Amino acid sequence: MIGRLFKLPFASNRAINARVIDRLHGDIMAAARHPALYRELGVPDSFEGRFEAFSLLAILTIRRLAAMASPGADMAQDLTDAIFRHFDLMLREMGVADLTVPKRVQALAQAFMGRSLAYHGAQQDDAALALALSRNVLSGRGDPGALLEYVKACTNMLEAASLVTFSTGPLRFPEPAAGLRRKE
Repeated sequence: MIGRLFKLPFASNRAINARVIDRLHGDIMAAARHPALYRELGVPDSFEGRFEAFSLLAILTIRRLAAMASPGADMAQDLTDAIFRHFDLMLREMGVADLTVPKRVQALAQAFMGRSLAYHGAQQDDAALALALSRNVLSGRGDPGALLEYVKACTNMLEAASLVTFSTGPLRFPEPAAGLRRKE
């Protein structure tokens, strides 16, 4: 039974793989849309703020998947690929001209990868991570303390999740706690 659970999502059936990755993407997107991120934790409610919230949660998820046993790294790569396909689709739906889309996707990809390096490099240093969160997610406004606590809670949830949880879901991100209100 357990063997089938581990093999099922990433067997040769691409439709199953796509469903797993689409669900993971949706779980991340739902968490990034949580109103408390914007109302309570100070993430700007703008295109940039939503990109930052989504990127943060996606980076944490991808990092965890990449560190897991097989097929975790494959899932991480498939999720990354799906994220960039979504960026392309999102820009097209926003009405960005077809000739401009690749340049805009490249800019989003560079921003995403830059954040990934910054968050990864700061993962063991709260002060460095708070600085990266302040600079990127909060656009330099407000105290990143509450957002840092939320990131730690998300990291703990992801660390506790098994490959079966990632494969069969849903992936349940913690709610941004109302008690972690940002300081003005």
